[in-house]
Amino acid sequence: MRSMTTLDIRRSDSIILAVESSCDETGIAVIAGGRRILSNVVASQTALHAASGGIVPEVAARAHLRWIVPVLDQALADSGVTVDDVDGVAVTHGPGLAGSLLVGINFAKTMAWVHDKPLIGVNHLEGHLYAAWLSDPGEDDRPEPVFPLVALIVSGGHTFLVEMRDHLTYRLLGQTVDDAAGEAFDKVGRLLGLSYPGGPAVARAAEAARRHDAAFPRAWLGETYDFSFSGLKTAARRTIDDARVDEGLPTGKAAASEPDARLSDGAVAELSWGFQDAVVDVLVTKTIRAAEETGARSIVLGGGVAANGALRARLAGEAEARGLPLIVPRPALCTDNGAMIGAAGARRFAAGERADLALDASPSLPLARR
Repeated sequence: MRSMTTLDIRRSDSIILAVESSCDETGIAVIAGGRRILSNVVASQTALHAASGGIVPEVAARAHLRWIVPVLDQALADSGVTVDDVDGVAVTHGPGLAGSLLVGINFAKTMAWVHDKPLIGVNHLEGHLYAAWLSDPGEDDRPEPVFPLVALIVSGGHTFLVEMRDHLTYRLLGQTVDDAAGEAFDKVGRLLGLSYPGGPAVARAAEAARRHDAAFPRAWLGETYDFSFSGLKTAARRTIDDARVDEGLPTGKAAASEPDARLSDGAVAELSWGFQDAVVDVLVTKTIRAAEETGARSIVLGGGVAANGALRARLAGEAEARGLPLIVPRPALCTDNGAMIGAAGARRFAAGERADLALDASPSLPLARR
């Protein structure tokens, strides 16, 4: 479990207790004024799902049940406040895994009912956007993203571009038509024999590439802002199989039965770089074009894949060349956490929004429609 603390609390600020359990991270945070993190505790299930190479929904839900009370206790202890000091309880109600969502929702509803606190439902994707407004304990408030802005959210389950012209207002520009970028990273990581999760493993392997000559296709989908990574995964499988043949290694089902028959480190590095470059090229090109065509004054990058150094560096360079500020939360705030739900929940709380005890999980909840 990871945590951060501060005792710098101005009681003129609303204090939000936030719960995030949409997938495989149990996160609870205390946020003041919608921006300042008083505590942010996350119990990760990465090791739990490593053996299966992906998230097992029932296992994830049970792990949330195991960790949610200890995470709450630590979040309150770290924040220096009590439940009595809390002004509202925010919780992710979608999108995500139904079982995981229900654990967090029922826990938050119980907290709100027992302690007579308002309940606020938050869209998980909105949380990734509002992570850009957060400041760490002891840190001066960062400059806020300037509207209008374009935001690219990239994670294991979601990849989309959205325009914001004010708080809580979204216009969907484009989204993945098949697989999310993070899911593609995980799949290719498994094909290369890398550890789970695949995204960080592929990024680490790519750093060792020297030739930078591995070529992978780009799916541009015409002039749209939509994304597609299914074809790239298929191309990656074929390219990796070709590399295995070149090194005299088995492919297909034969490769699965011989897990120790792995590609050389050099081949893994070059293939990782080529795949990552293809993903980053499409993500950055479409984001910059969207920013130019919408007249955006800033760009926000969020979601778990936003922790990828190559993506951050390429987008930062392209944004700087056009005089556009790029706001990217630090890596721990890009992955799922309660603080981002608290930041979004505080905005909805200030807008007067309240949920009742009928709040339910919405696994396919959209952030915006075209």
